Order: sequence, then structure tokens, then C-alpha cells
Amino acid sequence: MKHIAIIGGGAAGFFAALTAAESNPSAQVTIYERSNQYLAKVKISGGGRCNVTHNCFDPAKLASHYPRGARELRAAFHRWQPQDTINWFTERGVAIKSEPDGRMFPCSDDSQTIIDCFLSEARTANIRLAKGCGLKNLTLAHDGRFTLELSDSSLVCVDAVCIAVGSLKASPLTRAIEALGHQIEPLAPSLFAFNLSDKRISGLAGLSVQNASVRVATSSPATESRRPAKHLPHCGPLLITHRGFSGPAILRTSAWEARELQQQNYHFEITVNWLGGVSTHQLQEQFQHLRKNSAKKSVKNTPLTAIPKRLWERLVLAAGIGDSTTWAQLPGKAENNLIQECISGRYQIQGKTTNKDEFVTCGGVKLKEIDWRSMQSKIVPNLYFAGECMDVDGITGGFNFQAAWTTGRIAGLAMAAMMST
Repeated sequence: MKHIAIIGGGAAGFFAALTAAESNPSAQVTIYERSNQYLAKVKISGGGRCNVTHNCFDPAKLASHYPRGARELRAAFHRWQPQDTINWFTERGVAIKSEPDGRMFPCSDDSQTIIDCFLSEARTANIRLAKGCGLKNLTLAHDGRFTLELSDSSLVCVDAVCIAVGSLKASPLTRAIEALGHQIEPLAPSLFAFNLSDKRISGLAGLSVQNASVRVATSSPATESRRPAKHLPHCGPLLITHRGFSGPAILRTSAWEARELQQQNYHFEITVNWLGGVSTHQLQEQFQHLRKNSAKKSVKNTPLTAIPKRLWERLVLAAGIGDSTTWAQLPGKAENNLIQECISGRYQIQGKTTNKDEFVTCGGVKLKEIDWRSMQSKIVPNLYFAGECMDVDGITGGFNFQAAWTTGRIAGLAMAAMMST
């Protein structure tokens, strides 16, 4: 009996193992997980609800949500995309629902539903589960098989290996993968919140704006128009926290700018448009309307609908506008200051906050060294990769799990087919 070793008991590892075992029941499939918990990220994803995937069913559009790996995933999504994921779970009794922002969750709103499904399917497929048993080293034997040195110092020989350990950050496997001839692209956190101390948001933790726009600023406003195309604004909800900014708009910015922000040691400047896509001209027109129809009302007490009242009061104060100043009395210079605060306020970021359990890392095994038709190494036969250990990462919203399902599926099918020959 041929033996497939799956290294990593997370989303990609389980999906690769289940696919291989179901496609070739004659093969022995073992999942080796170094921690004492399988599917740890699945457990905590989406606040414990598990953001399974995203309701984007066009491969090209879906691939555009990946700062790294978009080209490779575009082709892969033609083979396994969110609709396939939904169907897979539905066929196993797990109904999936879509939310207004496109994120998809189990109807139970409980990540344990996904975990229980995987564990049940693994038992049915006779997959061996080795919990608390990590991989220390991986070597290629002369006969083409692999020798695994496990964390308990035991040695196991297998016919195929799929590396699906998630982030290679602090992984003991990095050297082993490089020793086999692969290159590891530099690793950097990809989804994180921004730390800052600014009187405009002090004491406002918990407030959110539903459609803000965030971009990493250039050194001066005058050079903003010459910003490279890859540094475009990122839109979505923005949450004020005790430490600074978070929410989808911030997380998307952190993903697309991951390596640049790491190079700046996470000390940089951003501009925030609290009104999303509203332009200077459009806001001037809104203010003209307020001057005409709310002339006697104080600027401070007439917030724009999209901006929470307490935040609006801070922006008005930052613009140098007094508490009693009415719209009729508002000087042109003060109006310009308020426009700037609303649609191009500049904030100095002084670090990042990463949830140590939910973090996503960019970087990993170089994509050109992998055959994306099978997820097999182009360098070492019968060595496969799936999930975040490769230089692939998506923005928040279910995209990273979808990449795990897709790459795990392709790797599982290829290993099953290889074992049949």
C-alpha cells in the first residue's frame, strides 16, 4: 500500500487528504499535525463562525482579490471555485449562507460545524490522524521516496508528501524545503490592524464608518497624484479601536502593501476618506447645500450622514471650527480644512497589531517552482504544496480559505492519480 503524508492539519491539509483518500481508497493517507488541535484557524475564523469562502463565482474576478498568486489561482479557480466548495459542503449536510458583503458562513454560524464535517469525513475515508506529531525534517531517498523525521524523532518512509503547514513563519520546515532545492520568498505579515495615537480618534473606540477609503500616503500631498498604480485606495468598513484603526478597509490595505510596510518597519502615513469615493467637488456641493438650507445651524451639530456624530465633532475641531460657528458663518479656509479632514485626512501609523492566531503571511515557496496543474514541485517529484506555505495570500473575506480548498483539491487529485500508476 502506497503512503501519502499530509504535513499540516489545517484547511488545505484536510482538503488535500480528503480528496486523495476519496479519489484513491487504496492509498494510505496520514495527516501529521504538530499542535494538539486540528483546524485551529478554521475554529477561530470569522469570530468563531468560519468564513468558509466568498460568493464570487467568476475565476478572473475572484483571483483579483489576491495580492500574491492571482495569476496562478485564476487558472486553478477554473477547476475548483466557491460554487464547488459550497456544493461539497452541501452534499455532506453542511448548508452555507451568504451575507450582504459576500462572505459565506455555515448556516449554523459555528465553525465547529466545519470541523466536525472534516473529522467525520476523515474517519469515513480511513485517514490516519497524527495529532501532536510535527515534521522536523524531510529528505529524499535514492528510490524517490521520502523519509520523514517526526517531532518524536521517529522516522517514516512515504511515497508522496504534501506540505500544507500554513505560514512558514518560524517553521522548522523552511530549511528542509530549501535543502530540496526550493526558494522561499520573504515572509511578512499580510493582514493586520494599524496602531496610532491621534487626538481625532482618541476615546472613540468602537465607532465605525461603513464605507471609508484608505491609502498609504506618499511623503507629501503634492506627490500623491504620481503614486504607482499598485498603491490604489482600498475601500470598505473602517473601525476605530483602542489601538488605532482596523476593519476591512485597513486589512485590505495591509494585504496589498504588506512587504512595503514591513520595509518601513510599520511607521508610515495613510490618508483616509471617511466618505468613501466622495470627491472634493461633491463635498463642496454638499456644503453649499448646508450653507443654504441649514444656515443657522452650527457646523458641529450637523454631521454628514455617513460620519458618526462624535467623529464628525472631532473632524470639525481639527479643522479649526468653533463650537458655535454656523454654516452661514463658516469661513472659506475653514471649509477647505474640513473638506480635507473628511476626504483626505492624514494619519501617522506607529506600528501594527496582528492577532497571533488569525494572522496571514505573504511569502513562502516560490510560485514558479510549482506546477499549478497538480500543485507538484517542478524540482522534486511527488512533493506537493497547498495553502499558505506558498507565496499566495488573499484579502479578508473568505479568500484565503478558498485558496486552501482549491490548492488542496488539486493536490489531492494529483496525488491520488499518481498512486494509481
